[in-house]
Amino acid sequence: MHACEESGEALRGSGSDTAAHARDLARRFLRDAAPDDSVAAQDVLLVVSELVTNAVRHAGGLAGFRLRTGPGTVEVSVRDHSHETPRRGPDDVTRPGGFGWPLVRRLADRVDVHPHRGGKTITAVLPL
Repeated sequence: MHACEESGEALRGSGSDTAAHARDLARRFLRDAAPDDSVAAQDVLLVVSELVTNAVRHAGGLAGFRLRTGPGTVEVSVRDHSHETPRRGPDDVTRPGGFGWPLVRRLADRVDVHPHRGGKTITAVLPL
């Protein structure tokens, strides 16, 4: 099993900078876990980007980020400061946003939202 964990402090920055840093960490992590740069690895990068961006934009900021491998899977966990459960945005293709949460749910085999004292942790398990 491989693991990578970063605090929100280590990834703090503007939304796009923070998501870009998280994707860079995920790419390095995936070099060992999925060295063939497969479609599955690209899916992991999309989920990392969406969850981290949502934490920064809509959930009071990023509190933690973790990647772990399991048998044939990668687990992406993002901790934020909000107790609000993610929800689907409006189905209006003329307006930006609102498509990340459905994308995460479509790409992942399982998505769990765990509320806790300081906010919540969203964990997405993807095939690899």
